[in-house]
Amino acid sequence: MNLGVDHPKAAVIAIDLHRGHLDMDVATMPTSPEVAKKVIAANRRLFGWCRENGIPVIHQITGYRDEAEIRANAFWRTRAEDPGNPRKNVMRHNILGGPGCTVIPELRDSCDWVVDTKKRYDCFLGTDLDFLLRSHGINTLLITGVNTNSCVLATTTAANVRDYAVIVVEDCVETMDGPELHKAGLACIRTAFGFVMDTDAVMGLGVLAAPKGAAA
Repeated sequence: MNLGVDHPKAAVIAIDLHRGHLDMDVATMPTSPEVAKKVIAANRRLFGWCRENGIPVIHQITGYRDEAEIRANAFWRTRAEDPGNPRKNVMRHNILGGPGCTVIPELRDSCDWVVDTKKRYDCFLGTDLDFLLRSHGINTLLITGVNTNSCVLATTTAANVRDYAVIVVEDCVETMDGPELHKAGLACIRTAFGFVMDTDAVMGLGVLAAPKGAAA
């Protein structure tokens, strides 16, 4: 398959697979329990294959020092002031030191990398993600996580304009905003920003696995 790069070197960008979305006991902006269970299982399968094949997993974790860092976003402020909005808890979401900022334990391995300075939907904005990727020669991104129609879409767009090859792993992304917005996010991505394929298809891409013994 032609991914648009001569010699693909891949990494997983695992977006916000933390307790703030996926652990119903502590989540401030939760998916449904069914979505959480499904997306955790799918990512666990993909990550296992990636680790076995020399593809690094990079966890992106949203975290804020205080409410002021969240409230600076004009649109988010309007969501917090609407008691009927599903994102009404945004001002309490993933304040540093709280349990929501923790990656779901079964998805994290000691060999994984972590970028924990994410504060907006775009994982590149204000983080060292681009430096991390380029310093390791990575040119192809396998994007997973939540939410499909916000952080996944924004990060895919940002990766595209930085000239990375992007694959959004369809069964490994989900949203708290319902199936229609999940589908809409994927439609936007496959139209203009990157490939959309499921885990089985990704595993079938022989060009992604690192040579045995190669350093990440």
